[in-house]
Amino acid sequence: MSFTEKTCRTLEFDKICALLADCAPTEGAREKAACLLPSTEISEVLRRMRRTTDAKRLMEIKGRPSFSSVGDVSESCERAVKGAMLSTRELLEVARLLRCTRELVDYIKINKPFDTSLDDLFDCLLPNRFLEDSITRAILTEDMIADEASPTLADIRRKIREANNRIKDTLQRYIGGSYSKILQDNLVTMRNGRYVLPVKAECKNELKGLIHDTSSSGATIFVEPMAVVEANNELRMLTSREEHEIERILYALSAEVGSASQSLRLDYLNITELAFAFACAELSFRMRATEPGISGTRFLDLKRARHPLIDAKSVVPTNIQLGKGYDTLIITGPNTGGKTVALKTVGLFAMMTLAGLHIPVEPESSICVFNQILVDLGDEQSIEQSLSTFSSHMVNIVHITENVGDRSLCLFDELGAGTDPVEGAALAVSIIEHVRKRGAMCIATTHYTELKTYALDTDGVQNASCEFDVTTLRPTYRLLIGAPGKSNAFAISEKLGLSPEIIAFAKQGVTREHQRFEEVIEQLEATRLQAEREREEAARLRREYEKLCEDGEREMKAKFLRLEREIEQNRKKAQQMLDSARASSDFIFAQLEKAKKAEAAGKLTEELEQARRAVRLAIREGDDRVNPVEEKTNEAYVLPRDLKKGDKVYIVNIDKEGVLLETPDRSGSVLVQAGILKTRTKLSNLQLIEEKPQFISQKSKKPASEYHASVNRDFRDEIDLRGLLGDEGWLAVDKYLDEATLAGFRTVRLIHGKGTGALRNALWKRLKSDRRIEAFRLGKYGEGDGGVTVVELK
Repeated sequence: MSFTEKTCRTLEFDKICALLADCAPTEGAREKAACLLPSTEISEVLRRMRRTTDAKRLMEIKGRPSFSSVGDVSESCERAVKGAMLSTRELLEVARLLRCTRELVDYIKINKPFDTSLDDLFDCLLPNRFLEDSITRAILTEDMIADEASPTLADIRRKIREANNRIKDTLQRYIGGSYSKILQDNLVTMRNGRYVLPVKAECKNELKGLIHDTSSSGATIFVEPMAVVEANNELRMLTSREEHEIERILYALSAEVGSASQSLRLDYLNITELAFAFACAELSFRMRATEPGISGTRFLDLKRARHPLIDAKSVVPTNIQLGKGYDTLIITGPNTGGKTVALKTVGLFAMMTLAGLHIPVEPESSICVFNQILVDLGDEQSIEQSLSTFSSHMVNIVHITENVGDRSLCLFDELGAGTDPVEGAALAVSIIEHVRKRGAMCIATTHYTELKTYALDTDGVQNASCEFDVTTLRPTYRLLIGAPGKSNAFAISEKLGLSPEIIAFAKQGVTREHQRFEEVIEQLEATRLQAEREREEAARLRREYEKLCEDGEREMKAKFLRLEREIEQNRKKAQQMLDSARASSDFIFAQLEKAKKAEAAGKLTEELEQARRAVRLAIREGDDRVNPVEEKTNEAYVLPRDLKKGDKVYIVNIDKEGVLLETPDRSGSVLVQAGILKTRTKLSNLQLIEEKPQFISQKSKKPASEYHASVNRDFRDEIDLRGLLGDEGWLAVDKYLDEATLAGFRTVRLIHGKGTGALRNALWKRLKSDRRIEAFRLGKYGEGDGGVTVVELK
């Protein structure tokens, strides 16, 4: 494996690691990102890539889980195992780790969409709700232990409050009584943990007690009256007992941490791995990257590759292939044309893939696994080491030729430059041949015509060029594989204003052979441009043809579906008519049979009349079954306001517009005029004419299960409401709670800030009556304290 620090720096992989660290939600994940290196084992590369892809899919469906800025608790666990007492800060860090563990387990278990390669990490998480609750119940903040930490502590603090009150009441009598004249100020203060009174220095003998302190000016002495000495002693004893009890509680919690130290360490390691995987997914979103195919063969195909460190608005996508038909690519073209960028893009994307990161290419792209990426890029001349440009390049090339292998990728920038062109070109060809004999894949940039000719004459070596627009003197940054490039030195110089005489004289110095070669390249370029225009036109026509075919096929399918539905409806209607006719005929025959019996009994006229009525009724019922009447309903409509006299309304059951002639009465009945017709109807049968009438057939209603909601990938388990008023805040919270329910979140945080508490009170008033809420409370330490409300959803 050869991924040295110099290689990472040259290909700017270290900058990618910095971007990855910026995406990491925990300190452990940031450290892991900062020291990330590629792997040369294809199984490890596939494992890393699957984790990144699965984390990205989970973020698209469920949003990114909360990691609560979990810190490393390994040292705290080690001290707890040795019997040391952990500080409140360390214990709260442990509680934060346990809360994060529990929330991650809920994240993957609730509405789990699919099995992932991260499941082994999620399955190894070990929540400990008992220890988490023990710590959070006992420790409110770093400086505050709760009374509920133990019954003994609660009893001690109750006695401390009582002792304080007794002392203050006693001292208050001094302030309000005859002693007020000798006091410097009418207040009670404390010195050395004991309650005292500020007495004027000249009156110190008028109040019996213990002197604890003197003011800096000497005008005031602080006296503890004898009447409160015993009470102050008792308070000091209670305070000492409180400190010992708090120390006992912290020791007990530390012992629990020591007992669970192994699972806590394991939780931290697994959370770090998960945080790193989701950081890789976040980086993929930011770069608009995709997972490339990992090829087991020597093949590289990057489609619309975009260098991630170039501004997304200005980067030009390029296509690069290597390994299918040729293992060496010679890139030529003018300076600033994009040759070095193409070279760096290939090297950087190879390193990112081997590190398990997605790369900004089209999904059909693929890349193979290299065990070395050997690079000679840039000008590293050094005066101190007596290295010229050529020498510095040669030092790198010597290292490359000594270490190159069959799974190596070699990248040369300006190969053979910095020396005599003839010797440099010959040396460049020899170096490329040596690298190819070792079985490596190679990309080199150059200006030498000899290398262009070498690529044309040698199997397995392909020319490529960076396109340059001579009319605008600007590169297009498109890499064209198959055609050598021109330096365009004469054209650029003339465009920039160099004398035509100088350019003409320079052209005379170019050999005829070189001119013919450049003319061939120019003709090839013209042919290529014409072929590309024709190909683009053919592609456009093909797209139009395919779209026309798709539209025609879609329209034909729609017509077939309509015809099938109509045929099925007609078939059902015919069957209903047949069934109705059969039932009617059976009924008529039965009535005739009854008539015959009635004739025999002398009641023919009466039975015939009854038969006629029964037959008419049966025919009407049959007609209703064959041609059912669909009545319009107004159930889903709600009046936007109360109706009043003169309002224009729509009368649903008669499909008419009308005007209210009177204000509705208490029963909801109202008189409406529609044309010349006056009718009395119910409010439920009316719609305001200001809105478009909404008719909902009973048959057209859809069950709620047919409606689906999608959750954005970047859904978070907290919403910031600071700066909003009460009603504005609730509107945002109402929508946010719906999204949280759909995303499967059980716990969310509402950040309203501390301030005056008006926003919090407004939200709490609504939360109390909201059926979606199981419970809610103020945030604890690490959750935002009083500036956050934690909501548990049903």
